[in-house]
Amino acid sequence: MDKLSKVSTALTEQQFSDRLEACKEKLYRFAFSYVKNEQEALEIISEASYKGFLSYEKVNSPDYFETWMTRIVINCSLDHIRRKKKYTYMEDSIIPFAAEESSMGLEEQWDLYEALDHLHPEDRAFIVLKFFQDQRFKDMAEVLSLPESTVKTRFYKILNKLKKHLTKEEVDFT
Repeated sequence: MDKLSKVSTALTEQQFSDRLEACKEKLYRFAFSYVKNEQEALEIISEASYKGFLSYEKVNSPDYFETWMTRIVINCSLDHIRRKKKYTYMEDSIIPFAAEESSMGLEEQWDLYEALDHLHPEDRAFIVLKFFQDQRFKDMAEVLSLPESTVKTRFYKILNKLKKHLTKEEVDFT
């Protein structure tokens, strides 16, 4: 497959399908981190796949396919959140999935997810890319289409916001 991508820079339909299959779980987790609902995350992945399929021939370098698709998932997630703000459903107040038996790790994870809800949707991408996708600042810069120094600056500002929120929550409960 690498030889093919070096000879021809455009992806074929089969290559698009293979690469999408290879990163689908990662993209799903990314979408889920935005909406925290299985069905909505699947909807976002479906929409992102469709948009990706419509323009996969425009990908500059097939090596950056996953980065390109991640950006599409971010945009689709943000669009979904904006559309959802227009309507308020009764189901919004219900927790969309049942938690497994409580354990400290799960509670901490839940606290982090709740804290992420307090961030601006565009800021969430920085935290998700760094902590859930384990990406380097250089890779985050490509996904977010920002200079690496800007990514670092904004990441640490957002991290401080998150720390303040989590610390405040901890103080409120004690």
